[in-house]
Amino acid sequence: MLPLAFVDIETTGSNFDRDQITEVAVVTLKSGEIEYYETLVKPQTYLPVFIQTLTGITPEMLHDKPLFADIAPELHKQLSQKIFIAHNARFDYGFLKSAFHQVGLEFRPKVVCTVKLSRLLFPLEKKHNLDSIIKRCGLINASRHRAMGDALTLLQFWQHCEQKFGTQRVIEAAQAILGRPTLPPHIDAQLINSIPDSPGVYIFYGENNECLYIGKSKTIKTRVLSHFQSAITNRKEAKLSMQIRHIDWIETSGELGALLLESDLIKKRLPLLNIRLRKTSSLFAWQLNLGPSGYLSPNLISKNDLAPGFQDNLFGLFKSKREATNSLKDLAEKNSLCDAILGLESVKVGQPCFAYQLKRCAGDCVGKGNQNSHNLKLTTALQHLKISKWPYENPIAIKEGDVCHVFDKWCYLGSARTDEEVHELLNTGTAQFDQDIYKIVRRCLLTKGERQLFQLRPPVESSC
Repeated sequence: MLPLAFVDIETTGSNFDRDQITEVAVVTLKSGEIEYYETLVKPQTYLPVFIQTLTGITPEMLHDKPLFADIAPELHKQLSQKIFIAHNARFDYGFLKSAFHQVGLEFRPKVVCTVKLSRLLFPLEKKHNLDSIIKRCGLINASRHRAMGDALTLLQFWQHCEQKFGTQRVIEAAQAILGRPTLPPHIDAQLINSIPDSPGVYIFYGENNECLYIGKSKTIKTRVLSHFQSAITNRKEAKLSMQIRHIDWIETSGELGALLLESDLIKKRLPLLNIRLRKTSSLFAWQLNLGPSGYLSPNLISKNDLAPGFQDNLFGLFKSKREATNSLKDLAEKNSLCDAILGLESVKVGQPCFAYQLKRCAGDCVGKGNQNSHNLKLTTALQHLKISKWPYENPIAIKEGDVCHVFDKWCYLGSARTDEEVHELLNTGTAQFDQDIYKIVRRCLLTKGERQLFQLRPPVESSC
């Protein structure tokens, strides 16, 4: 087994993107010999008063100390080719990885968290924070919340476990931790083991039961574990992992059901870290109209006038007027379209648009262009944004397992398991057009796979 490096750091706060390290201690156990390394570090940020009170480290103590960049080469050497052992290791590892990255050094050690080691060796104990371990094992810590004091406590804990269980048992426990995805410090392995590896939605909760993140997968357990595995190298995943206090999940009949449920839950619960699928109050699309001059002109249609599924001449969708306008401007620039004809610029009749002066417009604004050519370029450029008409005369049911998902005009009416439930959805189910549901259903219709699809007619004769 590699040498063991028992590590502890003190910092200006808990966010390793914003806060900085103020003290580092490494106690190395190699072939029975113990080596010590410790240093204070001058942060280039404010040291909060409550951190000063907790640690006893003051700005005056750090004034003439080296910056992290100055100690980085030696500290990196101290930690190289060793197993990194820390309490709530994601915190110490996350800060050091971020700090090393900022000075151009790669840091990817094998990591053992003593919280997990304690849980593995003392499964009947409820508390595994460092103060509880100190009390339970009768350890001595002369300088709690100082880096060397806490690092020495971790060494004592390791030695206590060796005396109680034997060196081989402790090594096996450490190797078991190294051989599996590192779980968040507040998540028990039994909870992870109970998660099914089937289609569905998973929900991460933080403190005070705050909804942090909602995701979906065809294999929930595998996807959840991938978050924690990625946290070793991915900063965003590491930050999420440190905030998680509980995990919940809902199984679905298949991937389509998971997509629909994820979209619905995100809009209802507004998880802190989900932005993409949140409900938007505004929705816009471009509609092409043929003007008296013979040119097609885009007209911006708002949510109240939109009838996706019925209208054949819609292009979008956009969550704001700005997004719609910027998209059209981008298409005009890439395809040499006239800003004046498109209504993006107001000019007097016969006057050139600004794009013409830049030689990006063919001169349609001054009568030099060709109507058919401009109209063709515009419709071709917009084609990838075209909103499809509903391809069926009636509502449809898409069967997935023992569930039927019912849709009409790109709207999701709900899911049902019996003919009676399908009837009820058709008679009472109402839903507003939703951009995300539109994309989900459209993609599903293009790649139905083994799913069965039925058109529904009143009275409903469902095949569910």
